[in-house]
Amino acid sequence: MAKKKKKSNVGKIIAIAVVVLVIVGGIVGYIAYSSTMLPNIYINNDKAKFLYVYPNDSFDDVVARLDSTRNVKDLKSFKKVAEYQDYPSNIVPGRYELINQMSNVQLVNNLKKGRQAPMNLTFNNIRTKEQLCKRFDEALMMSYDDIYSLLNSDDAMAKYGLNSKTSVALFIPNTYQVYWTISAQDLIDRMKKEYDKFWNEERVKKCVDANLSQVEVSTLASIVEEETKSAMEQPTVAGLYLNRLHKGMLLQADPTVKFAVGDFSIRRIRGIHLEVDSPYNTYKYEGLPPGPIRIPSMNVIDAVLNYDRHDYIYMCASEKFDGTHNFAVTFNDHQDNANKYHKALNKRKIK
Repeated sequence: MAKKKKKSNVGKIIAIAVVVLVIVGGIVGYIAYSSTMLPNIYINNDKAKFLYVYPNDSFDDVVARLDSTRNVKDLKSFKKVAEYQDYPSNIVPGRYELINQMSNVQLVNNLKKGRQAPMNLTFNNIRTKEQLCKRFDEALMMSYDDIYSLLNSDDAMAKYGLNSKTSVALFIPNTYQVYWTISAQDLIDRMKKEYDKFWNEERVKKCVDANLSQVEVSTLASIVEEETKSAMEQPTVAGLYLNRLHKGMLLQADPTVKFAVGDFSIRRIRGIHLEVDSPYNTYKYEGLPPGPIRIPSMNVIDAVLNYDRHDYIYMCASEKFDGTHNFAVTFNDHQDNANKYHKALNKRKIK
């Protein structure tokens, strides 16, 4: 009887041990499951929704930046999963989306495999190459120097049929989806594809009809856009400049003088400005300047392609200062318009 009782106790101990192991295993399994598969990212509208990982970031840098987004419920569990998956040795720069109720495994897999979220890159209302490069420097991982050195290189731009003076014509203002880590070279290649899409067969035919190249259309559009913000006037202004070009007259476009001087804030063009020796000074040099004086919008490019047919060869800013112009066919009529404008300038004491 004693032996049976001893065997019974051993059986109970084994049974209890098995139960304990099952419970412990369950707890361990749940902890492992919760740290890997359960949600650990929670997004509120006031919190950053993207994690930026920079080149040369350490694992501690990534963890600190993730913590600063205030989206992580349990940072320790993230670190454990990341270390278990060897992420500290496989850090990939990028802009990663933090999705509500994302698990540690999902986040670490995205980070480790470089699964970035594309971003919208918008650029418009930009005058100079320097401003364009600054826009890319601010929006993307690339530096100002990365993109500027390419756009300012005749050799680098030759493969696109452009040069350092015309390189900005490659950029058609719009919103494009790109990755934050896109290189300067890849961005230029991407813009060339968008450029080719924009310059479709219909637009190219209109270039031929106007006896202009695509770059020349962009250059003329840049002058038109600086000359007037009135969409109604832009085809008229374009037609006027084309009349001058076809007659072999100097364009005498004030915006080109401002570009040559390097000061777009000038309100009144004077003799000292007109004397600046620059190929962009269309009061001195015949034809279009070497390249665009700003990055023209799609609408203004189309305004040039669809220019008004008329006989105007003179224009002067309106004395109403409403951004419009008075147009003339004869020099005498133009002089009358100019006198009205200068009288209005004097009245307002604009120098």
